[in-house]
This record gives sequence, C-alpha cells and structure tokens, in this order.
Amino acid sequence: MPVTLTEEQQDLANAIGEFGRREVPDKARRDELTAEGPHSMEIYRKMADQGWLGIALPEAYGGSGGSMTDLLVFLEETSYHQIPIGGFGTTIITAAAIERNGSEEQKQELLGGVVNGELLAISMSEPGAGSDVGGLTCKAEKTENGWVVNGQKTWCSNAHISKTILLVARTSTEGGKHEGLTMFVVPTDAPGLEIHGIETMGGKEVNDLYFTDCHLPADAVVGAEGQGWRQLMAGLNLERMILAGLMLGLARRAFDDTVAYVKERHQFGRPVGSFQAMRHRIADNATDLAATKLLVHDTARTIDANPGALFPREASMAKLKATEIAKHLSLEGMQMLGGYGYATEYGMERLLRQSVVSTVYGGTSEIQRDIIGKSYGL
Repeated sequence: MPVTLTEEQQDLANAIGEFGRREVPDKARRDELTAEGPHSMEIYRKMADQGWLGIALPEAYGGSGGSMTDLLVFLEETSYHQIPIGGFGTTIITAAAIERNGSEEQKQELLGGVVNGELLAISMSEPGAGSDVGGLTCKAEKTENGWVVNGQKTWCSNAHISKTILLVARTSTEGGKHEGLTMFVVPTDAPGLEIHGIETMGGKEVNDLYFTDCHLPADAVVGAEGQGWRQLMAGLNLERMILAGLMLGLARRAFDDTVAYVKERHQFGRPVGSFQAMRHRIADNATDLAATKLLVHDTARTIDANPGALFPREASMAKLKATEIAKHLSLEGMQMLGGYGYATEYGMERLLRQSVVSTVYGGTSEIQRDIIGKSYGL
C-alpha cells in the first residue's frame, strides 16, 4: 500500500526534487558544497528564500504552520536528494523547544531567525552523561544579575555554525536526578564559552563546549527554572520523527542507487541484478523499505491527529526502524556495488557514513528498544 500525500505535500516533494537536481546536480557539486562539513550555508540561504525553513514553525513567527507530515515530507525529500543542509534537523528540534517554552521575545528573535536562514544548536550531552541526560553536571548558579555557567558539554551539533545554543544545565541538586535542570539561551560568542570541533567520519558536525564563568542574564532562562527535563520530554516525538524522516530519505536513496547499479553492471554476460541471489536481496530490501515508510508516515499522521499527545512507543519505533534500515541498505549497497561501493566516486560510502551515526544520536537503538519494551510493561 503506497503512502498517500495531499496535493500540496506532493507539490512540495516535487519542488524539493527540482531544487536538488538544479542546485546539487552531481556528486562533484555535492563534494564542493560539503568540503567544510555536511552543511552548506549557500544552499541553506537559497532554501530560506523559498520559504521552506519555517515549514513547521507558526505563522506568527514567519513560518508556514505545517504539520508533522509536512515536515516529514521536507526532511525525507531533502535527504533523498542529498541536499547539504545537515544543520536543519538540530535547528528545528531546538526551535520547537523554544516555541513550546520560550518567552515571546525569545520566540520572535530565534524562530524568526530560523525562517530567515539562521541555525540553532542544543547542548545536552556531557562526557559522563549521554543517554542518561539526568546525570549531567554542568552547573548554572544564580547571581545578583543572572546566572554563571561552569562545566563541559560534548557532541553539540551546529555550535560552530550557529549564533545561539540552547543549553541544558543543572541549577539544583535537590530531588531526583531529573529535577533541577534548566534550559538557557546562550550566544555562541558569550565570554567564558569555548567551542572546539570534534573530528568525525561525517566531517565538521559536532563540538565540545567549555564553560568557564560564563555569565548569562536573568532572561536567558527558557521556560521554568528546574523544569528542563519535562520540557525536553515534551519534544521527544519531534526529535525522533525528524531523525526518522531524514533516514527514510537516505534509505530510499541507498536502495535506488543500488538498484540502478545492479541493472547496469554486467558480469558473466548479464546484469548482476538478474542473478537470483541478488534479486532476492533486492526484494527483501524493497519490502523492508516499504514497511518502514508506512510506519514512519503513519506515526506522523497519528501525531498530527492528536495535537499535544505524546507517542513515545510509536516515535521510538519510527526512529529505530528508519535508522536501522538506512544503515542496513547502505551496507547492502556497499556490498552489491563491490569495489565501487568502497570508492568515493560512487557515493555509497557517503551514505554509509551518514547513516551509521543515526543509530547512536538522538537516543541509541538500544535506548529506543528499551523505551518500546517498557511501554509493554516489561
């Protein structure tokens, strides 16, 4: 059963495809745009000019007020066409937290900035607190004029290309470990903040942050003091669906590129795809991909039909399945392309590098399985 889009959603998908073919027509152009990392500000500004970056943001702040499904279409198609806007996913996750919890002034400034092509970063993880966010120790202490932050953060996406970071820091040690966490808006040029890039397989993506007596004004708090954990939990649907959408698009690309290759590549006098062993692998992969697409889109529609409700099981299923299938199909592509899969000329290795980290960030596959299992009372 194919996924059915509205006429407007199909028009959006078609427009993104046309944009991708025009602006990123081949691998050489993509390599040029991503020489400094997976995010191209040139392409990002052009997408801002199209009005697409505010697709999931309220009209009051310049956005389109689109649904989860609208956002999913945008993410899936930009990923499928390998449009290098790697900073968008983290930006929209951060923007949504600002939308839910921020002051009107914060919303006007930061959400309006996103619509116009600015990036945002969010900082939760620490060297000793990754999956266990409640274990973070970076402190923000109250002063007469605001707050002073000390500590280290790590794996902060976008910090090197953003003007603003949404920081989650500990403001109290009273109560359980999930109590006493608070969100703050931190300019990336704030005195006392140092940003150091971390070299990764995917290029310049993530950073270590070092806070040394970093002073913030009182109005830097986002939402309620001490309620950072609850504010984070309210955004889990969106975060997981963003990652699911991106990896669904990548999985489609890996599959289509593989099929195109095995049709053209001849060995022993015939296309390699005509051998039964290869045909059966393609059939299994096609079936898994179709099932994943149905799951992800059905979850998005469920969220759209129930505004404000949390669907931790369904969102975790979508994130788990889409990220795992993206990694699997990229590996399958590497195998079926043979030596060309390993060569940078064909681009399959790029898809593998992009997909393999997706089963780690945003909650590892093991964490997603744990959430799903617990939802059944296990």
